[in-house]
Amino acid sequence: MTALLDIDQLLDQMETGLRQILEQRGVESPVLIGIRTGGVWLADVLSKRLGIAEPFGELDISFYRDDFSRIGLNPRVKPSSLPFDTEDRDIILIDDVIMSGRTIRAAMNEIFDYGRPASIILATLIDLGARELPIQPDVTGRALTLESHQRVKLRGPDPLRIELQETGQ
Repeated sequence: MTALLDIDQLLDQMETGLRQILEQRGVESPVLIGIRTGGVWLADVLSKRLGIAEPFGELDISFYRDDFSRIGLNPRVKPSSLPFDTEDRDIILIDDVIMSGRTIRAAMNEIFDYGRPASIILATLIDLGARELPIQPDVTGRALTLESHQRVKLRGPDPLRIELQETGQ
């Protein structure tokens, strides 16, 4: 495993991109929701950087995955926690890595079960492409192309770091 990218530089990129989108859209009181586990770590950091005083939410999308019947339940499933009403709120949804788009679809399904938000801004640390669904992040720390034997992993929470993992070739 090797360190891949400068996490602070990617967080700076995400913060700048989010500030620009919030300003362009006239969003004044967004709430953050992180997708477990890496998205929650990022939501914690970004809420402080953006000066959002309201507590951020945490989603565990295990029951919303479209492959749930095939792969079963993650043994570490925890209940989601949204300490605010999502109805008519502007939400910043945060995940560490986007690839197929299926995790984000599951997260949005769960959010809508809590209420209909005014908008959702999607922010991801890493974008690997390879979409299977038409879901694109509004803000990305960095887009990467990996070889088939490589995986990227956010480690943390303290300190946050990104690792490139080599799998069996």
